Amino acid sequence: MATDERPVGSGDAKGTEYYLAKVTVGEREPLNGKVHLAPYDPGWPAAFERIAGLVREALGDKALLLEHVGSTSVPDLSAKPVIDLVLAVSDSADEPSYVPFLEARGFALRIREPEWFGHRLLKTPGVRGNLHVFSAGCEEVDRMLTFRDWLRANEADRRRYEAVKHSLAARNWKYTQDYADAKSEVVQEILARARADRDAR
Repeated sequence: MATDERPVGSGDAKGTEYYLAKVTVGEREPLNGKVHLAPYDPGWPAAFERIAGLVREALGDKALLLEHVGSTSVPDLSAKPVIDLVLAVSDSADEPSYVPFLEARGFALRIREPEWFGHRLLKTPGVRGNLHVFSAGCEEVDRMLTFRDWLRANEADRRRYEAVKHSLAARNWKYTQDYADAKSEVVQEILARARADRDAR
């Protein structure tokens, strides 16, 4: 559940494809179809805990923050059946300090985005999932958690977000990232309400 647009230039299809090629480690996996959204599965939190356990075993106290994010972390919200986790380390650019330890547990580095909050993404072993890595204190981590917590607490925006997701998922997409990027407008709209509510307290 990325909440800020990536630096893909003009944002057109060619620009997006160039950007994805630039930041992907290994072969890209095109979707070339619709996005599958599953009804909320009460087993998703347990799946998160299994992956989180592997991360903690691999990194110990190097894992400064580890949270379940994305739509699978929001009860009563349909989602792609892929578990998203956000991990904060001291410096996400210092890959030797954490990537080899995760790879030894079966994780695989797939995305490297130094220009977008220093983001790294690793695919998870055993369970379909994405481990998003940022440096501690990164504002994107705060956005992800704010968005998650607001959707958990606010049914109206949870339903609005779900409706937009279903509408977009019914279209054909070359890459899953294109679908994710298409949600940016509604994500920013909901985030604005979440921040306004937080600031008013």
